[in-house]
Amino acid sequence: MSERARTLHLNSPDRTCAVAQALAPHLAAGDVILLSGPVGAGKSHFARCLILALLDTPEDVPSPTYTLVQTYPGRSGEIWHADLYRLTDVGEIEELGLIEAFEDAICLVEWPDRLHELAPKTALRIALESPDQDDTRTMRLEWSAQDWDAKLKDICND
Repeated sequence: MSERARTLHLNSPDRTCAVAQALAPHLAAGDVILLSGPVGAGKSHFARCLILALLDTPEDVPSPTYTLVQTYPGRSGEIWHADLYRLTDVGEIEELGLIEAFEDAICLVEWPDRLHELAPKTALRIALESPDQDDTRTMRLEWSAQDWDAKLKDICND
């Protein structure tokens, strides 16, 4: 893939989940996914589906809206799910241990604009939109690191 960007049109929450499940087996420690979009766009739903696909034993996967970070023991290493919506200061990112997790874990970050310059340049950026006030979603995937080409091949060539 040379463009390193793709837009998917998803007709249901199940289809959004299927994309997350298809991506999950390709992820490894050091992979960061930055999830953006308005409230209700499906960021937490996507993250939940992806996390469940990475776990050996299913468990409750709540949104970390109030805790900021939830961690899970995945098959291929630790998984970090961060929701930075309530972050009050960029300095809290280091306190949370998120910078180290970007290198050592699979990380999903909702509201990545709160990271400012701390956002990894090699991250996969996923922007979700709900244009029609129903269950349809538009998912825009963008990446610059060549590693994502192979990880996204099946997803972006549907």
